[in-house]
Parts: sequence; C-alpha cells; structure tokens
Amino acid sequence: MAERLTPGTTAPDFELTSAGGEQVLLSGLRGRKVIVYFYPAASTPGCTTQACDFRDNIASLAGAGYQVLGISPDKVAKLETFVANESLTFPLLSDEDHAVAEAYGAWGEKKNYGRVYEGLIRSTIVVDEDGKVELAQYNVRATGHVAKLRRDLGLD
Repeated sequence: MAERLTPGTTAPDFELTSAGGEQVLLSGLRGRKVIVYFYPAASTPGCTTQACDFRDNIASLAGAGYQVLGISPDKVAKLETFVANESLTFPLLSDEDHAVAEAYGAWGEKKNYGRVYEGLIRSTIVVDEDGKVELAQYNVRATGHVAKLRRDLGLD
C-alpha cells in the first residue's frame, strides 16, 4: 500500500479519462484548487449519496475556487451511466488499474464483515493552486462528508 499523502507534499500528477472521454490532467488545473475524491463504485448507495452531495454543493464550491474531480476504478461507460442517472455536473474519472488511487494512498487493505481484501479507501485530497496537498482525509464517510469538508476548508 502506498503512503498516505500529508499536507505540504506535492500531489502526484495524473492523466485519466473522464465520463465523456476527455483526458483530465491534474497539472492542467494549476492555479485552481482541486478536490480529488476517491470512491469505490459508481451507482452504489454510498457512492451515489456522496456524488449527489458534491453535485448539490458544486456551485458554492466552485464559487470558492474549487474544482471537484471524482475518481473510481470503474470503466468509463459505467461512469457515463452514473453521470446521466444522477445529473452529475463535475468530472468523474476512470482509474481502472487503480494506479492513481495507489499513488494517493487511497488503495489498500479493507475489512468488511470479517473479510480482509484490497480495495479503494474512500478518501478526499484537496490540492492547492500550486499542486501541493492542502488537506488529506482517509476513510471518510459517504454521508455528511461534503458538509464536514466545507467546515474543514473554512467555507461554512
């Protein structure tokens, strides 16, 4: 498992394909603050709750200068269905080989009902205008996460 990121370190750059087929390059967003959130699977109850929470807060987050990017190991086609079904208004990116999740410390050992396995750890990393980690949160809860994130960023 990769090291978890800590504030002040440089966020690993990445280029991933979005729902819609565009290539999104983190370094291409320099000069903007970016909220990168990792979620396990599109169209599952917790991930839908979290994505809709970001969608419902996107105007105020954008108004505060934040770009939101959601990343999961899903294929692009599944992400496109998720975006359409939930009217999501921010990019969802496909990390099928979970290389970006690993680089961000968002892939590792999980426990569920006594079973131990490797998987995506629900995480949120806030990257500042210079590409440095401003905030790194791991094992976040899907419900209420955006409200907590807004408080942690001093937006509320």
